[in-house]
Amino acid sequence: MALAKHVKVVQTFYGQLIIGPPGSGKTTYCSKVHSFYKDKLNRKCEIINLDPANESMGYKPAIDIMELVSVSEVMDNLSLGPNGALMYCMEYLEKNYDWLLIKLRALKDSYLIFDMPGQVELYTHHNATKNIFGKLQEIGYHLCVVHMVDSHYCSDPSKFISTLLLSLSTMLQIGLPHVNVLSKADLLKKHSSKLDFGLDFYTDVLNLEYLLELLDDAPFSSKFKKLNAAIIELVEDYSLVGFIPVDINSERSLLAVKSAVDKANGYVYGSGEERSIQALLSCAVGARTEGERFDSDFM
Repeated sequence: MALAKHVKVVQTFYGQLIIGPPGSGKTTYCSKVHSFYKDKLNRKCEIINLDPANESMGYKPAIDIMELVSVSEVMDNLSLGPNGALMYCMEYLEKNYDWLLIKLRALKDSYLIFDMPGQVELYTHHNATKNIFGKLQEIGYHLCVVHMVDSHYCSDPSKFISTLLLSLSTMLQIGLPHVNVLSKADLLKKHSSKLDFGLDFYTDVLNLEYLLELLDDAPFSSKFKKLNAAIIELVEDYSLVGFIPVDINSERSLLAVKSAVDKANGYVYGSGEERSIQALLSCAVGARTEGERFDSDFM
């Protein structure tokens, strides 16, 4: 009984990091999900902008990194290019981790949506982002990465293989629970005739030998045959990458992503809203919807 007095209760926080290449729809997703969670699911949530070059947010962030540092200021003061300035900003944020932590602590009982920069190097081999969120994870922040890639990459075998490699390297580097998303799925539906295979081939990442055959048949690719085979073998050996298609204008689609994210970061097992019958039912609906994944739209 005496030992119970010394047990430290760690407060838990939940959220998601929205990452992906430029133009993949990160900021639009953040704004839409924020409204969806608050208005439809009655979930208290806030957006944190950690993109120091994001000048057209379309939402009001609860925390804005540009109050601390911005790409434009770094470029002017240090004579760096945009990529170098962005890396400097994230390293600066890492050094000023306490600034971020103090602001996060002020957002009590809020679900957190982090709008992140689009430079892929920050997630494939640069350590600043990894270190920042690793520290947050250690003190009770349960976060899930939502990695958004444009669904039009499915229409080109070589681009899709590049997407698989990018997603895999990001998953291994960041080291957080991870959900990969094919954004702009509504456009993919309109151009489904351009796909070499059905949608489930790309979402479930099925037998990639079929993609290898398409790559081998492409002009000028014969000399890269062994390299292509090695890349595909690497992706299949890890067997980690899969995708959820998302149309931000579809509540069914947003609910499917929510279900996957809530399971990945543990929110569905936490206290508060998700313990209510209504929230548990919404998760059940989301899980079923996730399995459907727009299949009816592609029939």
